[in-house]
Amino acid sequence: MRSPSLYEPGQFVRHPDRPDWGLGQVQSVAGPRVTVNFVEAGKVLINTDHIALDIVEPDGA
Repeated sequence: MRSPSLYEPGQFVRHPDRPDWGLGQVQSVAGPRVTVNFVEAGKVLINTDHIALDIVEPDGA
């Protein structure tokens, strides 16, 4: 059984290797596949088995 995702829709995140994408907001989560809408890159599908997104607390957004 797979453990629950660290990510949930509505969370703010940053991609650790692409700071130029800016702040992103999680749109949907399907297992390890997380769709994020980034300010500078638009919607991007991230496989969290390979990339750990940095969760940004609301006060740090």
